[in-house]
Amino acid sequence: MIHIRALGPVKVTVDGKPAPKPLTWLKHVALVVYLARSPRRARTREHVVGLLWGDKPEDLARASLNEALLHVRKSAGDGELDTEGGQVALGPKGVTLDTDELEQRLAAKDWAGAAALVGGDFLEGFGIKDASDFDLWLEAERRHWRGRSIEALTRRADQLSDEGYSLEATDLAHRAINLDRESSAALRCAMRCLLLGGERAAALDLYEDYARRLRVLGLEPDADLRELAERIRKERMPQAPKPVAPDPAPRRAPLVAVGQQMATLLAAWTACRAGRAGVAVVEGDPGTGKTRLLDEVAIRVRLDGGAVLLARAVTADRALPGAALLALVRGGLLDTPGIAAAAPAALAAFVQDDPAWAQRFPQARNVAPLAVAAAFTAVLREAAADQPLAIVLDDAQFADDESLAALGAVARDLARVPLLILIATHPAPPRAAVDALGARVGRDVPGASVRLGPFDHATLVALVRWALPAAGDDLVDRLARRLAADTGGLPLLAIELIRAIASGAELPPADSAWLRSGHTLDQTLPGDLPNAVTASIRGNYRRMSEAGQEVLCVVAVLGDRVPVPVMARAARLDAAAFEAALDECEWQRWLVPEPRGYSYLARIVRQVVERDMVTPSERRRILASGGAQS
Repeated sequence: MIHIRALGPVKVTVDGKPAPKPLTWLKHVALVVYLARSPRRARTREHVVGLLWGDKPEDLARASLNEALLHVRKSAGDGELDTEGGQVALGPKGVTLDTDELEQRLAAKDWAGAAALVGGDFLEGFGIKDASDFDLWLEAERRHWRGRSIEALTRRADQLSDEGYSLEATDLAHRAINLDRESSAALRCAMRCLLLGGERAAALDLYEDYARRLRVLGLEPDADLRELAERIRKERMPQAPKPVAPDPAPRRAPLVAVGQQMATLLAAWTACRAGRAGVAVVEGDPGTGKTRLLDEVAIRVRLDGGAVLLARAVTADRALPGAALLALVRGGLLDTPGIAAAAPAALAAFVQDDPAWAQRFPQARNVAPLAVAAAFTAVLREAAADQPLAIVLDDAQFADDESLAALGAVARDLARVPLLILIATHPAPPRAAVDALGARVGRDVPGASVRLGPFDHATLVALVRWALPAAGDDLVDRLARRLAADTGGLPLLAIELIRAIASGAELPPADSAWLRSGHTLDQTLPGDLPNAVTASIRGNYRRMSEAGQEVLCVVAVLGDRVPVPVMARAARLDAAAFEAALDECEWQRWLVPEPRGYSYLARIVRQVVERDMVTPSERRRILASGGAQS
């Protein structure tokens, strides 16, 4: 059987071995590929002679064809070449092309397998002298297979990007661009991958270069590309910092083990965009990656043209009626264009609470306001008439009952609105208001529920391979088992520890297995953590820049949801260094922002920093400078 790799430089094999030399001659290869790509894999002799040997006298041309067919017959196998009746036809099994497999894998949505087949342009570098008709056919085939190859590469890139493998995804997207620099699909994919990898400026540079090339031709990028570029310009993302020292394991780990959960949430968002409100619930113990998953969904919502209202509840919110709703209002609602159509009484509810709202809607200052919950629903209705919305509430177990009840009312009253309510919660202690909202999923509102848990052994192996790509199988397995013992498989702590190992940290002797039975990460004290985990947190802290360490100490001392002005006063940094430090702390997943301020992603990490990295004099200084809040 003859197999030809046509997607890239040509390679011909017979039964898995290098092909006989005569079969690799240019016109012989061209004959086999042309027949394999022809309708019913057959052509007349006259057609083939004219296509490939039209520069020769007829008798010599026919002799050349016969010689070629002789070599093809020997390699294709018995009965796989039919030359009767003036035709030349290939059988179904004698010749295979990698393009056939590409089509099969695309049809099966095997994006990884399809992308692996793409090695370059169709018959890259291949050509036949004095065969203009063949050249025309070849160019048409190349255009077709570029499109199919770009689909394979971009689909796989999107898949990898959704799993957190941003570098690998961007590499595939650039390969797609190299196949066709004018492909808007390839460019769109590359811009998206770059942004999701934290390279916002690079994504915009790529777009501007493309736009400049088009302007030379008197053209402009299509509307979809222009809209994507505008969304990227507006996207607020922490920028990847320049490493202070070589860091072999970047902190922004891939989304291992949550690919299916991500797909489920994005499918719920896609369904809601069609015009029906839905609810999605992410449940899991502290440290299982809920916040990261919500962040990743939120940015994809914005890239799709949706608006995001984002807030993170803290313990104090539960005692403040309406606190979570007001946080969501500050978390993006003011930026949605459609709210200007809301009734003045609805706007007045927020004008009284927020100076930014009062500045935009001064006409509502003296209007009797609606109750906050009713105003929230009314303003959402107008906002969603302009663009789809996602309400994202993290740590919903800390939200007040009134806000949670109001979100349930939104799902009921705005049932025909393109709106997704996405909440993250952990099950202990149980909250009746949270459970009531989640219980509606699949019953009277569409949506999804996903559960996050500790990493299993296979996932820990994947994490070790990500951080230590050169490690052998035995070392990978041993480290995965050590991660399980020291971290209980919790993603947050597993990533801390594997980064420390990748950076050369020496592991102390193994402690007893952790977590303790019945305890969650929030209920744990630094002294309860295995020595290897606390040492890894300290080591990863020291790899931050000095400015980043300063900001981490400030938030560790001042507590949850520290407002940016307070952080700026307490940190001994100029404005530029402070902004860069905030970016670094966000990018490295130490801190998470919320409209009301910054908090540590995990309470236990904050406690370790506060206990081990802050001196008494630093604590006094931070409290003195940061405590004078206006």
